[in-house]
Amino acid sequence: MAAANDVKLIGMWASPYTLRPRIALNIKSVGYEFLEETLGQKSELLLKSNPVHKKMPVLVHRGRPLSESLVIVQYIDEVWSSGRAILPEDAYERATARFWAAYIDDRWFPSLTGIAKAQGEEAKKAALAQVHDGLGLLEGAFEEISKGKPFFGGDRIGYLDLALGCFLGSIKVSEALNNVKVLDEEKTPGLAKWAERFRADEAAKDVVPDTERLVEFVKSMFAKK
Repeated sequence: MAAANDVKLIGMWASPYTLRPRIALNIKSVGYEFLEETLGQKSELLLKSNPVHKKMPVLVHRGRPLSESLVIVQYIDEVWSSGRAILPEDAYERATARFWAAYIDDRWFPSLTGIAKAQGEEAKKAALAQVHDGLGLLEGAFEEISKGKPFFGGDRIGYLDLALGCFLGSIKVSEALNNVKVLDEEKTPGLAKWAERFRADEAAKDVVPDTERLVEFVKSMFAKK
């Protein structure tokens, strides 16, 4: 196990992107110091460590900073290679996982945030339909990639599980605040069962945010706007 003083993670408990490297570090049994940021306030260390985007998370390993959540996950997988692999070993499967991770970040998650931004019931229905269409694609990807096993990564959490799993809290918040059903057990039964397994996994359960706490946090954010 790495010494915690060699590994620091700058982030925030409620950030889905921070969740990715936290779980990755747990998978690899890497000890680290978690440096909690305050919403609306960017610490000097964060600004110094990520001067380009000025965003969290940032991994600081032996004094060297690295930003962007999925980039950090890949770095963790490569540096602590003695632990079990997070990315698939097969080149095609690895590329496929990266493709779907990019889809989740670039296309699907923005559609999820579109539900809250929708004006009126018809617009909300259209936004929700777009989210469900994306989840339908991810349901098909899960069936193909998992090959009948519990996770995208097979028997245990892998790269694509981290990419999508970090947004399970966002799904719960969207359902609670917009009175909608996002992850539907009838429409996407594979993903619904996968989500339960993800939250209960040893690497994830202690860092996945509590739903009620997360909902209250988001409500407080809206109240300040």
